[in-house]
Amino acid sequence: MSDTWSVDEHLEDVLRGVRPLEPIELQLLDAQGCVLVDDVAVPAPLPPFDNSSMDGYAVRTVDVEGSSPEYPAVLTVLGDVAAGSDAQPAVGPGQAARIMTGAPLPPGAEAVVPVEWTDGGTGGGPADAMTAHSADPAAAGGEVRVHRAVVPGQHVRARGSDVEAGTVALRAGTVLGPPQIGLLAAIGRGSVTVRPRPRVVVLSTGSELVPPGERLGPGRIHDSNSFVLTAAARAAGALAYRVGAVTDDADTLRSTIEDQLIRADILVTSGGVSVGAYDVVKETLSSLEEGAGRVEFRRLRMQPGKPQGFGLVGPDRTPLLALPGNPVSAYVSFELFVRPAIRTLMGVQPVRRTPVPARLEGTEPLRSPAGKRQFLRGAYEPPAPGGKTGAVRAVGGAGSHLIAALAQADALIVVPEETEELAPGAEVEVLPLD
Repeated sequence: MSDTWSVDEHLEDVLRGVRPLEPIELQLLDAQGCVLVDDVAVPAPLPPFDNSSMDGYAVRTVDVEGSSPEYPAVLTVLGDVAAGSDAQPAVGPGQAARIMTGAPLPPGAEAVVPVEWTDGGTGGGPADAMTAHSADPAAAGGEVRVHRAVVPGQHVRARGSDVEAGTVALRAGTVLGPPQIGLLAAIGRGSVTVRPRPRVVVLSTGSELVPPGERLGPGRIHDSNSFVLTAAARAAGALAYRVGAVTDDADTLRSTIEDQLIRADILVTSGGVSVGAYDVVKETLSSLEEGAGRVEFRRLRMQPGKPQGFGLVGPDRTPLLALPGNPVSAYVSFELFVRPAIRTLMGVQPVRRTPVPARLEGTEPLRSPAGKRQFLRGAYEPPAPGGKTGAVRAVGGAGSHLIAALAQADALIVVPEETEELAPGAEVEVLPLD
């Protein structure tokens, strides 16, 4: 390997040091955002019984055949069937049972006539059946006039129409969002075995950094890196903890990292990884005591984000990724290296963002230094329905400090190492961002 590393070589080295977290069993709401370890089978049909999808009357279809407002079918009302009922009257010839949404279809009934298609059990006309239904419900032994016919199964949710028993509800590797949590609850699962969300600790370094909301003094800037990286870790599915800025002092940095190891599955630092006199991260982590792990710093053939560090530190050999301090460099580095590590810990595929082709828009060519893979910020427009290639335009310049342009971007335009210029209209590779 040469003195410099390629983007792929560095990522492969990072992923070699990361293993999926051990599975644990969590209650449903605690499992949100986690990844299923095993397939989940449906233990019983869903819904577990035929039930009404409307408020109305459970009937035999032959009894309402040909009914109309002029010639309604007149049925005897046996009584009510409410949701949660464990006993239902059997519906025989010329009979109906008043039924609520979600209530089990009683024996003998084949369909449900919506209350709007009846007189509401009042013996009157169909004018405002819903009001009549709520104001003067039919009592057992009363009558209901039905003004429209129904076919078997109409307005009935059939047993197993959602999922049948024994089918796979969710596959291993599924990230549990609100709909998946709802499905697990619906089939009766109170807990589930998952890989937990990784805990990511983020800290930025630099004596010049001031927290947002505080007044800037001479030579000071606000700390944005720890915020953008913490937000990016959360967006990637992690539980992220922002430590804040650490001054350029080796002892302070070392003790901060030691303190944070207890709650970290990954440590992410920004700043102090180049060759400056005050690059404290590189100075501190390059000379860890024996048994404390090892962090290697290297130069990558990429722009932005040339200086990078990676290693395993502490007694549990926790992965530590040391990113550059310029805001755009830090964010691009996170997308390329930290996000795949987080997804590896979660056990979810794919770990890398999927590149897509796009047509380069604009009036000026894009230029890139020879021998470096460049990642430019871009605004991406997906292809039209039926199309294969979207469009992308560069946002802002190539400077690694241009965070305002980064805020307008939703993609990274990838310029290969061997390409020095891309003309408008050229097909490029794009990494869409969340």
